[in-house]
Amino acid sequence: MISKDLLKKIKRIEIITNRMVNDVLAGKYHSVFKGRGMEFEEVREYFPGDDIRSIDWNVTARMGAPFVKKYVEERQLTVMLLADASSSGMFGSHHQMKGEILAEICAALAFSAIKNNDRVGLILFTDKVEKYLPPKRGSEHVLRVIRELLIFEPQETRTDIAQALEFLNRILTKRSVVFLVSDFLSGDYAKELRIAQQKHDLVAISIADPRETDFPPIGILELEDAETGELILVDTYDSAVRQEYTGRSREFKRERTDLFKSMGLDHIEIATDVSYTKALVGFFRERARRLRM
Repeated sequence: MISKDLLKKIKRIEIITNRMVNDVLAGKYHSVFKGRGMEFEEVREYFPGDDIRSIDWNVTARMGAPFVKKYVEERQLTVMLLADASSSGMFGSHHQMKGEILAEICAALAFSAIKNNDRVGLILFTDKVEKYLPPKRGSEHVLRVIRELLIFEPQETRTDIAQALEFLNRILTKRSVVFLVSDFLSGDYAKELRIAQQKHDLVAISIADPRETDFPPIGILELEDAETGELILVDTYDSAVRQEYTGRSREFKRERTDLFKSMGLDHIEIATDVSYTKALVGFFRERARRLRM
């Protein structure tokens, strides 16, 4: 049973994402993710001109005459949302926290998939897989996905993307569209990411807050690591401290970007201080342009 407060939250997200999905994402989603695979339909008798590579030798031997496999373009997809539920998502220096933006982005992608009659699944992870909703179709299932994104309370606080990708690679045997949504504040995950990228159509969506890269000189700050609980005091008046902080943050971002580029992985960068709509739409347009080339 969904509470009234939760229904209001779901309705709010639906309103926020509705125009983006209907007017912008839905058509482009269809063009960049549809018709990329083939599925078996039936076996029929061989006719002159058929590709001999499509001959079904088992049926041919059984029937005493050549038969070929017939395939049709696969129209439905499986879309998996791999969403970071760790405590670092509970940070934001502007109107929304990273975790709230993550939920809205996943909701928009789920609504886009359902409008194309695709199956949608959800994996919520911290340093372990905390929740798995197997892919299904239908508006009722999407509401459950959004409900979990909004109200789920994880048991752990840290992030381990490698663990989540290992689980994904184990349970998804069929090629799927996978959106990995995280701030990527995790240990090494390159090996598992490469395996997932080879098996699936993988898109990385990174969410960051400007204060994770730069902060102004405003005095002594007590900072808490949301995932470990560690407290440190930082003198933001000290320019050397600010420069070191900024340098480390930019190096982390550069290493992540280089990893994605080396794999040819699609990557959408989201910042909490600007609308994520522009970034999502820009990605879909650019991907559609690449596919037309």
